[in-house]
Order: sequence, then structure tokens, then C-alpha cells
Amino acid sequence: MPDKPRILIAEDHPESVELLEAYLDALDCDFAVAKDGEETLRQLKSFKPDVLLLDVMMPKISGFEVCKRLKADPATQDIVVLMVTALDQHHDIDKAVEAGTNDFLTKPINKKELLVRVKSALKCRQHKGPLEQTLAYIDGVQAGWQ
Repeated sequence: MPDKPRILIAEDHPESVELLEAYLDALDCDFAVAKDGEETLRQLKSFKPDVLLLDVMMPKISGFEVCKRLKADPATQDIVVLMVTALDQHHDIDKAVEAGTNDFLTKPINKKELLVRVKSALKCRQHKGPLEQTLAYIDGVQAGWQ
């Protein structure tokens, strides 16, 4: 990636934001924070993160709804969403998957697990552009054969 990867932390509890930032400090990334669902949707457009750490239970608009809207918008649908939640019931996980999350983490957050999942998400984003270019090239070549 030419620029530093960007991570948006959508979390309404300052202590949780501070903890996530401390855990992710070792990564060479730019960070932004949103404190509610509406602010998260605005930040998605202006900050353009590669990864969104999305709390489920937020003021104004829930994380589930934010994720649904993000995935429905072509401008933001490729952002990798890691839902961060204290909810751990199967129906909550099902709801997160239905909303379009790429992965989820259960609070309390384990630092190593967070780092592994964020690094993995960033790698996926890093390789997506070149992969799409290659696939477009192959499609073009195949179209020329016809």
C-alpha cells in the first residue's frame, strides 16, 4: 500500500478506545475514532479506513446497522469489518454475520488475537487491489480470444 493503512475504531467507551489504541500501537497505521453510529458512517466517507473495529452496542445507530449500511454502499463495501462486542450468544454472532461483518472479537479483547486478526485483515486489503487488476487483465485477454 502506498499510504499507511488506516484503522477506524468505532467505540463509545473512552477506556475501550484507549485500550484498543494501546494494543494496536505496534502497527504502523493511521487511526481515527468514532463515538457513535452516525459519526462512524461519516468517518467511513472522510477517513476511508482499510479496517473498521466496530462496537456493536453504540449510541444512535447500532454496529449491526452501521455494518449493513457500509456493506450496501459500493464506496465502502470493501472495508474489512471486525465487530467488537461483549455479546457472545449464537444469535448475536448470526446477526453480525447477516449484517456483513468479516470477523468478530468478543470482549474482553485479547491483545494477541486482536493483532493477528487486524494484521490478517490488512493483508487481505493490501492484496485485493493487485488481485482485482490481475482478474481484470485476465477477463480482457479472454474477451480478446472470442
